[in-house]
Amino acid sequence: MTVPDQRGTGPLGSGRPGRVLRVLVTGAGGPAAIAAMKSLRADESVQLLAADMDPWAAGLYLVPPWARTLIPAGAAPGFTDALLTRCLALGVDVVLPTVDSELRPLAHARETFTAAGIGLLLAPAAALDVILDKLALAEHCAGVVQVPRTELFGPSVDPASWTYPLIVKPREGSGSRGIITVASAAELAGLDRSPSLIVQEFLPGEEYSVDVLADAAGHVIASVPRLRARVDSGVSIGGLTVHDPEVEQFGRSVAQATGITFVANVQCRRDHHGSPALLEVNPRMPGTLGLTIASGVDMPRLALAALLGRPLPATIEFRERAVVRFLDELFLDPADISSVGLNPEIPKIPENLEASPA
Repeated sequence: MTVPDQRGTGPLGSGRPGRVLRVLVTGAGGPAAIAAMKSLRADESVQLLAADMDPWAAGLYLVPPWARTLIPAGAAPGFTDALLTRCLALGVDVVLPTVDSELRPLAHARETFTAAGIGLLLAPAAALDVILDKLALAEHCAGVVQVPRTELFGPSVDPASWTYPLIVKPREGSGSRGIITVASAAELAGLDRSPSLIVQEFLPGEEYSVDVLADAAGHVIASVPRLRARVDSGVSIGGLTVHDPEVEQFGRSVAQATGITFVANVQCRRDHHGSPALLEVNPRMPGTLGLTIASGVDMPRLALAALLGRPLPATIEFRERAVVRFLDELFLDPADISSVGLNPEIPKIPENLEASPA
C-alpha cells in the first residue's frame, strides 16, 4: 500500500498513532548520511528511510527496498516540493538532510514541512545564512573567538599588505574544493578577483574538527574535538578524539555565537601563536561522526530526541578514542539498483509494515 498523503498539522507522527518514527536521511551516498544511519538504525523506535539523487548511492541499500527513494539535487528548481511529495507518500516524520546544497532551501521551507507534520533536523535559516558564507562567519565571530584575517577578494585587496603563504577560497562551499594556497604577492596579484572569493590568513598549526551537539534552543550539550591523524587524497582515514579544554570551549563559543542547533562541525586550526582560530562551520552531520559516537556522544540519536522535545542531559562527557577507516562493499542484484530509478514517484510500502517494522 501507499501511505496516505495527508498528514495534518499536529505534532510529529500524530498522523500515525502507535507507529514508530519514520526518519528520512538524504544524501545517502555520502559518509555523513552513513554515519547518521548507523546510529539511528540501532534505535527500535525509528524506521529508517534513505534518499539520494543517484541510484548507486550506497546508503540506499542499508534500508529495505520500500524505504529507498530518489530526489532531485538540492540546488535543482522544485527540490523542496519534490522532497515533500516523497515524504508524504512515505509517511515520513523527520527529514535529516546531510547535503550542503539542501540546507538553505529546506530551512526556508520549514513552515511548509511543519504544517505537514514533518520535522527538519536542521539549524534555523538565520544561522545558516551566517555559517554558509565564510566572510559573514568570520565577521560574525570576530571578538568571540580567534578569527584569521579575512577579506573579500575584491579591488581593495592589497597584495603587499599580506603575509605569505595565504589562502584564497570560495565564500561558500565545504571541504577543500576551490581552495588555493598562494605563495607570494605577485601570485596573488595575478589571480582574477571575484566577490565569490575570500582571501584568508594561512594557519600553520594542528587542525581540529569539533563536533558540537546543541538542543533545539541552542544550548550546547557536548563539544568533541577530533584530530585527523592520517589523510589520504583529502579524506581522513585515521583520527582520534582529544580532551583539550581550550578547543572544546572554542567549539561551544562558535556554536552559541552562530545559533547552531542539533549537530554541527566547527573546524579550527592553531595560528602562529598556537591559539585555535576559526576556519569554517559545517551545519550538518559530519562524515566522521562515527568516531564521536564511539567516544560516547551519540549525536544523531540525541539530536533526534531534542527535535522531539525530549529532555537531554545538561552536558555529556566523552572519552578519547581512535579510529582507522577502510573501504567496505555491499554486493547486490543489479535489479536492486535499476529498480530504485524505475518509478521514484510512487514508493510502495509492505502491507504488514505496521506489525513488523523494518
